[in-house]
Amino acid sequence: MIRIFEEEKVPKTWEVINLESVCEINPKLNKSNYQDDLQVSFVPMPAVDAESGKIDVSGIRSFSQVKKGYTAFQKHDVLFAKITPCMENGKMAVVPAVTNGLGFGSTEFHVLRAGVGINPHFIYYFVSSKIFRVQAEHNMTGAVGQRRVPAPWLSAEKLPLPPEKEQHRIVAKIEELFSYLDKGIESLKTAQKQLKVYRQALLKYAFEGKLTEQWRRDNPYKLESAEQLLERIKQEREEHYFQRLEEWKTAVETWEENGKEGKKPTKPRKPKDYSPLTDEILKSINELPIGWKWEKLGWMSTGVGYGTSAKSASDGSHPVLRMGNIQQGKFVWDDLVFSSDKDEIEKYLLNPGDVLFNRTNSPELVGKTAIFRGEKEALFAGYLIRINHSQRVINSQYLNLYLNSYRAKQYGNSVKTDGVNQSNINGDKLSNYPFPYCSIDEQKIIVSHLEQKLSSIDRLEEDLKQNLLKAYVLRQSTLKKAFSGQLVSQDPNDEPANKLLKRIVRKKAQIEAEAKADKAATRKTTKRQAKLNN
Repeated sequence: MIRIFEEEKVPKTWEVINLESVCEINPKLNKSNYQDDLQVSFVPMPAVDAESGKIDVSGIRSFSQVKKGYTAFQKHDVLFAKITPCMENGKMAVVPAVTNGLGFGSTEFHVLRAGVGINPHFIYYFVSSKIFRVQAEHNMTGAVGQRRVPAPWLSAEKLPLPPEKEQHRIVAKIEELFSYLDKGIESLKTAQKQLKVYRQALLKYAFEGKLTEQWRRDNPYKLESAEQLLERIKQEREEHYFQRLEEWKTAVETWEENGKEGKKPTKPRKPKDYSPLTDEILKSINELPIGWKWEKLGWMSTGVGYGTSAKSASDGSHPVLRMGNIQQGKFVWDDLVFSSDKDEIEKYLLNPGDVLFNRTNSPELVGKTAIFRGEKEALFAGYLIRINHSQRVINSQYLNLYLNSYRAKQYGNSVKTDGVNQSNINGDKLSNYPFPYCSIDEQKIIVSHLEQKLSSIDRLEEDLKQNLLKAYVLRQSTLKKAFSGQLVSQDPNDEPANKLLKRIVRKKAQIEAEAKADKAATRKTTKRQAKLNN
């Protein structure tokens, strides 16, 4: 079993014990001591941040509202999220001062109440460490999606216990080092946000025609009017349709000559005509330079097609790209499924330059896109839409980049249909996207400029990601040193942990004796009152 410490290497003044030896796990509350109208703090699961240890106790409820169905806690208790994925994400915290000394929260919290001589922050840093959480995950029980860390496992898990004074020194050192780390992490995350803003600002600038202002001045002979461009696009659509129609007729003849074996080839649909963009939409989007025009995306394509809904296999002749294979505007070739069905391959085989649009996904991911670049023959699955466009008039990367711009995402959010944890943008809605088109020559220049600048942003983002990872690793290595006795020096004058444990045992015995006496006194009072009533 991997632990954050090696038992045989802990300092001699430390002791390795079970958590329940120094913490009360899920302590009970004597509810008869509280009035129903008492105001108490209330902490739902979202009020505890992942990883940071921050907790919001500003919520207020009356005792009557929370005395049933919630978990009670008090100042200095450690809250430990026991359910997946909250536990794995690090939703743990030390409870600060709470209203009237009492708080309640989700029943998905375990409560660890540190005993005498135990620093609760020492316990928090131990149970919130990545290695501890990995062990907790391996010991979860329950159904998928509802797995929980059982209290008996938590109680029995080993803790390396230093002397009381050394606990305080360790906590102080951790907090000092984490303070520096947190400032660095905050700066890195700020830089990440700024890069995202810059990326979108760059795309906005490009698709307003501002990135190529000088190019248009230098190349007036390459410019066409927006109306001429649209006519040429419509002509391309017609030619593409008639070409596919002829191919279909040939395929039908071949099918008939072969005795009509297999399915009859599907006749291509005639390209759909689209109504103009409404005045309301045109007013909501920016004006474009001469030679540019806003039109519905449907005019730029010969149609949109959904992918295969047939069940795929774990192996086969052709990989089937799914929505999970689209990452950051590109295809990743892992976690693949396959098909060997000839009819499916003929119908859904991708062509280099095809732009695929994710029509169904979580609200924040629906609408992500990628270009198929012909790395290998592949099909596409049903949650993806292929935008059938002529690359002679619409550059694939121009289309791909525009669909990832803030303007396109904003429009997608306005038309998507929301369900439980999923959103959908169907083919008709996609075809109605406002699209800023210009000449193919200018599109290529825009793509060239954007790819150069975006690749620089990608490199910077990767650097930031790696630095954040290093900071995270440093954080975990700091905790490993802390719980191995290597973060601060040992002081021979400190009371050793074995004496601390004896104090804890004596205190527990005292508390249990007092509780027993109180219980007996309560029973005696109850009996006396009953006699008086009779």
